Amino acid sequence: MAEERSDELKAKNYAAMLGSVNVIGSVIDDDTEFGNDLDTEGKKARVARSLGYIEHMVALDDWGSEDMTAVNAQIKAAKTFIG
Repeated sequence: MAEERSDELKAKNYAAMLGSVNVIGSVIDDDTEFGNDLDTEGKKARVARSLGYIEHMVALDDWGSEDMTAVNAQIKAAKTFIG
């Protein structure tokens, strides 16, 4: 059985997840400079890496009352972007 995460670890994981949400949004948004050094396939690969992480993390069942609205919206946006 997996060890239960502490509230401190959950907070750190949630912050990291929101960081990945921001990465996805920045790569997808052509108006930001983040990811402009990547071609389309490179951007899709970068988004896919962050998507994999946030999909894994959001699936954990011990979050409590954390708001996953932005996370779930970015999962959908990332899947659309990747195609």
